[in-house]
Amino acid sequence: MKSSRNTPPNPEISIAVHGLTKSYGKVQALRGIDLEVRTGEIFGFLGPNGAGKTTTIRCLLDMIRPDAGSARVLGYDPQADPVTVQALTGYLPGEVQYYENMTAERQLRFYSDMRNGRADWQYVQELAERLSLNMKQAIKNLSKGNKQKVGVIQALMHHPRLLLLDEPTSGLDPLIQQEVLSLLREANAQGTTVFFSSHIMSEVESLAERVAIIRQGEIVETAKTSILTSRSVRRLTVRLKRPASSQNIEQLPGVEVLPSSDETSITLQVTGDMERLVQALGKYPVLDLETSHPSLEETFLAYYKK
Repeated sequence: MKSSRNTPPNPEISIAVHGLTKSYGKVQALRGIDLEVRTGEIFGFLGPNGAGKTTTIRCLLDMIRPDAGSARVLGYDPQADPVTVQALTGYLPGEVQYYENMTAERQLRFYSDMRNGRADWQYVQELAERLSLNMKQAIKNLSKGNKQKVGVIQALMHHPRLLLLDEPTSGLDPLIQQEVLSLLREANAQGTTVFFSSHIMSEVESLAERVAIIRQGEIVETAKTSILTSRSVRRLTVRLKRPASSQNIEQLPGVEVLPSSDETSITLQVTGDMERLVQALGKYPVLDLETSHPSLEETFLAYYKK
């Protein structure tokens, strides 16, 4: 990996990656990615499983070493100063390893000791309460979701300058997912830069200000979340009280009428803003509406297929 230690740090950029490549044998996990995350923003790293998200994060923490390219994390070269980078960062891996016989509290105190006691223990207790985690229970008796809560707490417990989170809501029930997202917003409001990977588009849309989309080890686009949302494809099924022609709808930009076997329903594929479609549907005898997003992979195929 090309060293970046001679490059003056930019305090406005928390993560700077240039030309990063990594292969595992014949498998190219990263194919020369470029990425910049601004200080103080919430940045989503979006892609299907196996796209290269975890490999990128591990390179940023010097847990694995890339084959080529350069990286700066909070102004530091992670290969030259891995201890400094890891001390300033809160990291949640996709698979957290624990001492199974420890209680959740003892495990978290162990993490605090590893950080020279820098954890805010009052904050740890607050986090445990908000996430409904019983810290007196042994790790081996915790469900997958509760183990994930321990991982979230250890990432936040020392008020890091940067959060690197790999699928932070994995295994959590919907209410706790929302609480975790609230915690990330609060940390960000206090000055923490948040970089998190996910394959859940709705989660990224609700939290991130900007998004990088990675597919097969390549960054296919970096954009504001609002731009990504405006490009998203929706499927809409309109159920009618009686049959009606779809001619007026077919003429709307970004709307495609799909085949339907039912005369009292119209199936649509909609790209972009739905405001004009909603206005047009006001003239129809609408009984019910059902909308859904295609899978992330379908969205990739729609917009980034080579």
